[in-house]
Amino acid sequence: MTCFFTSRFYKYLLPVLMTGCFLFANETSFTGLNLPASPSHIVFIEDSWTEALKQAKFQHKYIFVDAYASWCGPCKMLKNTTFTDAKAAAFYNSNFINVSIDMEKGQGPALGAQWGLTAYPTLIIFNPEGKPVLGTVGFINASELIRFGKQALSK
Repeated sequence: MTCFFTSRFYKYLLPVLMTGCFLFANETSFTGLNLPASPSHIVFIEDSWTEALKQAKFQHKYIFVDAYASWCGPCKMLKNTTFTDAKAAAFYNSNFINVSIDMEKGQGPALGAQWGLTAYPTLIIFNPEGKPVLGTVGFINASELIRFGKQALSK
């Protein structure tokens, strides 16, 4: 009688097991996003309101929208300063589904019209069903952004 677990079996099984362990070690979340353990910036879904809604319903989280235009100076300042603040990143990455939408491309123009946007950047927080909860227009710093998020979550 031969043992099922022969060296030939291990020759093929070992690479499969090692690959599986490697995949789990990559910290891939159920959302399909590869996130480091503690990102130093707010992690955004790019230009997909549809995906943000889907993730919000799945994870039972509010949605934080950065509605911007590529030519907008204050929008660039938000991306380079406020959204890269470690405290703001920790708060938003753990409490929200974050989506950044170029309001002049893809779904942007239709969403801008639907939401009545007239200036950029516009920051909006929606509930998991996609209903607006709170919004603000213009540049804000990291502490103001955290306050804004906490205010929306309390509604």
